[in-house]
Amino acid sequence: MDVNTAPRWIKSTRSDSTNCVEVADNVPGRVLVRDSKDPEGPVLTFTPRQWGGFVDMAKRS
Repeated sequence: MDVNTAPRWIKSTRSDSTNCVEVADNVPGRVLVRDSKDPEGPVLTFTPRQWGGFVDMAKRS
């Protein structure tokens, strides 16, 4: 992955000491999500449309 598409991880403002989520939305065509307590662990990958749908649903909950 070149420097222009390397994920820039941003920690959620709603994260706390037990629930820590980071999102990288700077990778073309993908939105990446990981647990900030385990940065070397698994990464979930979404399309921007899928991620937008998830965020919209979460806002309505």
